Amino acid sequence: MTVTDKTMTADEVVSRLSSGMAIGIGGWGSRRKPMALVRALLRSRITDLTVVSYGGPDVGLLAAAGRIRKLVAPFATLDSIPLEPHFRAARQRGGLELTEVDEAMFMWGLHAAANRLPFLPVRAGIGSDVMRVNPGLRTVRSPYADGEEFVAMPALRMDAALVHLNRADRSGNGQYLGPDPYFDDLFCEAADTAYVSCERLVETAELAARAAPQTLLVKRHSVTGVVETPHGAHFTSCVPDYPRDEAFQKAYATAAADPAAWAAFTARFLPADGSEKSYRSAVRTWHEEQK
Repeated sequence: MTVTDKTMTADEVVSRLSSGMAIGIGGWGSRRKPMALVRALLRSRITDLTVVSYGGPDVGLLAAAGRIRKLVAPFATLDSIPLEPHFRAARQRGGLELTEVDEAMFMWGLHAAANRLPFLPVRAGIGSDVMRVNPGLRTVRSPYADGEEFVAMPALRMDAALVHLNRADRSGNGQYLGPDPYFDDLFCEAADTAYVSCERLVETAELAARAAPQTLLVKRHSVTGVVETPHGAHFTSCVPDYPRDEAFQKAYATAAADPAAWAAFTARFLPADGSEKSYRSAVRTWHEEQK
């Protein structure tokens, strides 16, 4: 059987995206985010996005650049820094529309989309302000004897999903080696197209040989393209390959508080004419300066 080689570059992934799309971004907070793909997206002119994410610096960077029209998320955090600073600034200035739902509601929205259902019933949200701040949400009542009322969580359908994993093969099978899958498989299955960046491309046999079967999270049938991007989750964590770069994350968050500092940060690390290679070089130089 011939297996399709789905490898491509980050810029090739972005060339398949367009303004106005709904983009899902995997990972969780400041953990295993597909940051190399986000940086490639920032180098493009794509804008007016609906972003679906357990938000972290992916949301922050896109919000700071004015690329997000609508955000669907249960939170936006840097983990060790509780609130993502650019997300906070965007909300305070009314820079984006927000659909904020409970974490479990978000997960069931992904499940609904992955199963091509219009919604799924969920207990989360009942008795909370979720219904008040999201007046478009509806409830449904069980048709059985219990008659229980549930939130009807709409499917979170996406045009494209971006996720980052520890290992992948050329056909799109993806493996996580850390402690948590972060729903990356649901993002891929809930989207019309899905792009997996990984720390290292390996042969398919190696995926199964070096870790438990349940780590083979993303299946090739749901993947459109694969990108090998060492340190592609930086500055978020991608354990066991590397931890979060706390020093750099602090510099990122500190720069967000001052327009001049942020302009200097983006000029150094995120220039429009830059590349992932130049980004890694700039980060290495910065760390050397800190010593």
